[in-house]
Amino acid sequence: MEKFQIFIQLTRLNKPTGFLLLFWPCIWGLTLGYYFNNETELYIKYIILFFLGSILMRSAGCIFNDIADKDFDKKVKRTRDRPIASGKISVLESFIYVAFLCLLAFIILIQFNNLTIILGMSSMILAFAYPFMKRITYWPQLFLGLTFNWGIIMGWSAITNSISIEPLILYLSAIFWTLGYDTIYGLQDMYDDEIIGVKSTSIKFKNNVKVFVGTCYSFCTLLVLVMFFVMEIDKYIILLLIPFVVSLIYQVKKFKKNNPKTCLVAFKNNNLSGFLFFLFILSFKVL
Repeated sequence: MEKFQIFIQLTRLNKPTGFLLLFWPCIWGLTLGYYFNNETELYIKYIILFFLGSILMRSAGCIFNDIADKDFDKKVKRTRDRPIASGKISVLESFIYVAFLCLLAFIILIQFNNLTIILGMSSMILAFAYPFMKRITYWPQLFLGLTFNWGIIMGWSAITNSISIEPLILYLSAIFWTLGYDTIYGLQDMYDDEIIGVKSTSIKFKNNVKVFVGTCYSFCTLLVLVMFFVMEIDKYIILLLIPFVVSLIYQVKKFKKNNPKTCLVAFKNNNLSGFLFFLFILSFKVL
């Protein structure tokens, strides 16, 4: 039971926000591709596969991140009790977990077409490079955006077996979304990070952080509109984007950089944002 609890802490399975934020872009890309494809059974099957894959890869990523950051985590109040930082589990055991989770994720990946398999394997470079970005740049959130939203391209390719301009525009839009929400998340550790020398957009833009996050969300919305008009969807459907935009505005108003609890609430709200945007894309097909 103790080992099971350590595994849960390592993988953050008790905190589903992380794997859902990895899952939503996958389902966005898949649903966008479904607009051009009528294979409903395949669509439902791939939703399940992407959901399982998101849980596995996010879990593996959390463990690898904790291995890379174990010395930093010891110095940060929010993270010093993590299993690796606190010595509850060894680095070797943690690597074994990572390998096992990646193996399961690979078994899921090979259920897709060859293009999606290649895209999935290439995403490993992004996933395992991300933890080191905070050491060399103030823009690790941008790198996270590149990593976490790769599922848009994979979701599209899984059901269309191609790459097109529509998912690429959506991918760029989602990068700004991640850049915004992870800046909010990073505010929780800003003061500790400054002391230990960890870089982030939260620190870089700390004097105008609401303006920065608001700008990111504005670019996200603008690029969604560009994608919408490129696809020549019925213009009245654009009204269904309003709930998503309102959820972003709520986040900007909600968080306060000196109040970590408000930052966490605003960050978690992105699960709702992801779901609302999924409904928006699904409406292309059903309306």
